[in-house]
Amino acid sequence: MIKNRTLVLAMLAGSVLIGDSGFASRSFAEDAGGSENIRVRLAMLQPPRSGLTPLSDDAFKLSRWSMAETLINLDAGGLPTPSLATEWSQLDGHTWRFIIRRGVKFHDGTELTPERVVASLTAATKASPKPRILDGVSLEIMTDGDDAVMIRSRDVDPLIPNRLSSPQLAILAKRAYGENGRVNPIEAGTGPFVLKEINGTTSAKLDRFDSYWGEKARVAGIDADYVPDGTARAAALRTGTAHIVEAIPVSQAALLDQKLIHEVPMPRTNTLYLNTKTGVFADPDKRRIAAAAINRDMIVRMVYEGRADIARGLLGPALPWAAGLRKQANAPQRGNAAGAEIVLATFTDRAELPEVAVLLQQQLTDAGFTVKMEVRQYAHIEADALAGRFDAFVLSRATVLDSGDPVAYMFSDFSCAGSFNLSQLCDQGVDAALRRAQEASAGEQRHRAIIEAEAAILATNAAIPMLHERVIQGEVARVANAVRDPRERQLVSTKTSLGAE
Repeated sequence: MIKNRTLVLAMLAGSVLIGDSGFASRSFAEDAGGSENIRVRLAMLQPPRSGLTPLSDDAFKLSRWSMAETLINLDAGGLPTPSLATEWSQLDGHTWRFIIRRGVKFHDGTELTPERVVASLTAATKASPKPRILDGVSLEIMTDGDDAVMIRSRDVDPLIPNRLSSPQLAILAKRAYGENGRVNPIEAGTGPFVLKEINGTTSAKLDRFDSYWGEKARVAGIDADYVPDGTARAAALRTGTAHIVEAIPVSQAALLDQKLIHEVPMPRTNTLYLNTKTGVFADPDKRRIAAAAINRDMIVRMVYEGRADIARGLLGPALPWAAGLRKQANAPQRGNAAGAEIVLATFTDRAELPEVAVLLQQQLTDAGFTVKMEVRQYAHIEADALAGRFDAFVLSRATVLDSGDPVAYMFSDFSCAGSFNLSQLCDQGVDAALRRAQEASAGEQRHRAIIEAEAAILATNAAIPMLHERVIQGEVARVANAVRDPRERQLVSTKTSLGAE
């Protein structure tokens, strides 16, 4: 048995090849002048995967930088609030009307109009792949007079306002949309910061947008470096090279000044996905053996040093209603896999995941599996994972990232038509449960339907939830009002400021 975390790291170093992950060599000029001339420097967790197109997961970077905006925002409880839409009403089960905010300018100086809203949302519905918030959703968007848009869904959908809060449905200027579905967000948003430079997978630069329709930003701009290596991100905080640092690894947190560390509970679950379509785990009995082999307590203690919560289901303590509705399931019976060979994969961008994989390798080996590991940077492994080229995949997954409601995540990851179905799961019972959850009215009725869908998914052992994470955000002492957002939608806001050195 592995006795301590040092040995886990030693095993990891000897068993896998970690991809390139260094701090960008770009140096920063010293801050000068008054507070409005100071720029905030960020160390971001992952480089963009798709050139910062808002129709991909890169949208969340644009949102965290307060560059791109949506019709709707969500409050802390996940309820819709106004943004580029000032009010809305449901006309019938399928149709919603949204009043568009007047006096908003895009970063290129053009006006926000209902026509631009229709064009942006229509582009998202036609994207390939679709933004995951639109998985299983068919929308018709049209103007309604000179101040509103109408959105009609094919199916009854009580969460249309929540869906429109997804950063992947940001409204951009006409200039952003090119041929073949390409989207370039430079100088095309409506937020308090305007994107000026995209330097590949190295960095990005944003300036304050002085024509912003809302409160003026308190800093002059944002300089964002992509720093996949967790040790380098921690060093950036320690030395002040960065003012705000995403996702400090647990292994580094204890080495830093604790006054600079801020722990944020998150709706994020670390899950082992098993390939149900091909290979060893197409056999339900082998999935049961794998599920029984996982020691969650050991992973939380040894890798996360207690800074995580043991998973009882896909949805964790960030959704407090889930535990009270969930029924206790019978633990799977242990068995022996008799030497069945599997490939277990994960990525380096989240520093804890390769360590989790090492422990899983041991636990699955103890259950009779022969386990080979494959570890790369996320950008170099995502396509293979989605194509089902691994038997098992370890992923840290946000469960309410897009809509404030977990149905979109569950549909994307576990339905037959899901665009992020790492388990390759296609189960009619699961799909039926997800449809019931999707159609349920907001509130307790919807919560109960969601937990029933969760139970249907867990019964397949296609996904084995292990723990719920807490993000550790680093901020130098001079930072004020950085956003500590459990949903990872915001990092820098108009209120974020920097004091003197």
